[in-house]
Amino acid sequence: MVTFNQNILVVIIAVLVSLLSMAGLNRVWPRETRLRYNDLIGWQLSILGTTYAVILGFMLYAVWTSFGEADLNADFEANAVVDIYRLAEGLPEPQRTQLQMLARSYVDTVIDREWSQMARGEVPAQSTAADKEMWKTVMSVKAASPTEVNAQEHAMSEVGSIAQHRLTRILQSRTQLPKVLWCVLLVGGGLTVVSACLFAMENVKLQTLQVFCFSLPSLYRC
Repeated sequence: MVTFNQNILVVIIAVLVSLLSMAGLNRVWPRETRLRYNDLIGWQLSILGTTYAVILGFMLYAVWTSFGEADLNADFEANAVVDIYRLAEGLPEPQRTQLQMLARSYVDTVIDREWSQMARGEVPAQSTAADKEMWKTVMSVKAASPTEVNAQEHAMSEVGSIAQHRLTRILQSRTQLPKVLWCVLLVGGGLTVVSACLFAMENVKLQTLQVFCFSLPSLYRC
């Protein structure tokens, strides 16, 4: 997975390449000779900018929606673990202590190991053992009272919820936007910057600022 420093480096390189391209174009094709094409280039820049903005907005919406779903699923998984810990109070010994210890172990494993693994794009597997042990512990309970029967049934339901939310978490951590959308985004951003470089302005500083503003978000890939 790309780190924050690598993201910053990509942005800097994209901006520098865009500004150097504008400077090289002004030398090869002076602004004075491009003024006659400003009407055509301006229309092209307007269309490209609008199309690119729509595509970028769609991708941001898709990414933000996926992030919200992953955040909600993580909350559900955490709540299921808390419920198991509390439901263990209604179980007999030694299952009560074992289940509470397994719940703590599950949380520690997810926070200390699996989150960092998912950040690196790896598939975590450590919590699988804790999940299996919780199943075995709950199934081994010999309920002798209505309270214990009720606690065991609810604990089994919550253990099943943990397994489901864990699988969803792993799948969501590996979900990415299709590569074709990234290609469309990069090509559209590149064409927008090129059009801004082609547009002839008498004020060089103003054109430099325009190219800088276009290249800052256009050629940045998270």
